Amino acid sequence: MALSFVLIHILLFFLLMYQEISLHPLIILVWILALTIPIFFVSILIGISTLLAYGYKKGGKDFSKIGKKLEERNEGWSKAKKDLLRKLNHVLIFLGLLFVWYVGLLIVNYITGSTSGMIPEENNTLLQYFKLISIPFSIIEVLFSLGWFYYLLFFFFYLFSIIILATEFTRKSKYLFFPFTVFTKIYLTNEETQSYGTYLYFAIGHLFAAFICPPMVFLTILGISSISDLVTSQIGIRYGKRYITWNEKKTWEGTISGVLATLLISFLFVGVFWSIIFALAFLFFDIVTNKPLNISDNLLIPIGCSLIFIVIRFYFNLDYFTILLVWF
Repeated sequence: MALSFVLIHILLFFLLMYQEISLHPLIILVWILALTIPIFFVSILIGISTLLAYGYKKGGKDFSKIGKKLEERNEGWSKAKKDLLRKLNHVLIFLGLLFVWYVGLLIVNYITGSTSGMIPEENNTLLQYFKLISIPFSIIEVLFSLGWFYYLLFFFFYLFSIIILATEFTRKSKYLFFPFTVFTKIYLTNEETQSYGTYLYFAIGHLFAAFICPPMVFLTILGISSISDLVTSQIGIRYGKRYITWNEKKTWEGTISGVLATLLISFLFVGVFWSIIFALAFLFFDIVTNKPLNISDNLLIPIGCSLIFIVIRFYFNLDYFTILLVWF
């Protein structure tokens, strides 16, 4: 549903852009290329990889043996080590995008003396949405008010989602091959091999969040989904003793550690009030997944936090303040 929401609204934006003559043809062409080139190259990669895998199999070689070796290698790993490996990639994505934001901010501030393009002119995204659908020809104002860093974050997770979707599609196919399917042997649990990997929920959830949230709020949510989630599971696995009554796979020690990590991350990115709101949201989301709600926290946290932000920001006009910007 989250993926459908994003795709439907991209189509809506295209229709609105098409009505604005000044956006023809350059801006529309850039959008079309940005949306179609990743799909094209991933499709080509699947085709080439499938042909190579078929040729190797005919020659008596089998790529699946690589995956089996990786699977055998991590069988002796502890639960904590497996969990760390699974979630470390999320943390690296967060740190990488944070580094891009930091360097970009330094460069832009040095050249222009401002944060133009890095910080949106208007961060009330629901207000922007209503303006878009109610005021004729407001598409230009809305598109350019978001800033280039917003688009960088969105299209990064757009590409990431396409790669993950291709990985899951080919993993379940008997005839297609994609290089990344080899590494799923490391990250998937026994339950996930029969359904979908949590990395798929992570990609779609954050694509949704990147679409509806301003950059600093999105980075906050990404930090919560990666660092807070990692802290929760690692503390719970290593030191947890008090299990949550209705959710026997989680401990209060882990959950409270995640709440504290959320408070710190959110405080740096969006200030005191929003850090409290997001910490309470994380507490609720963590103790209800996967029981009593049968939903992945990789999906619930980004979607839930982003919806909480746009609703409170719009109805209560509660703005955020980025402590990190004070250092500049």
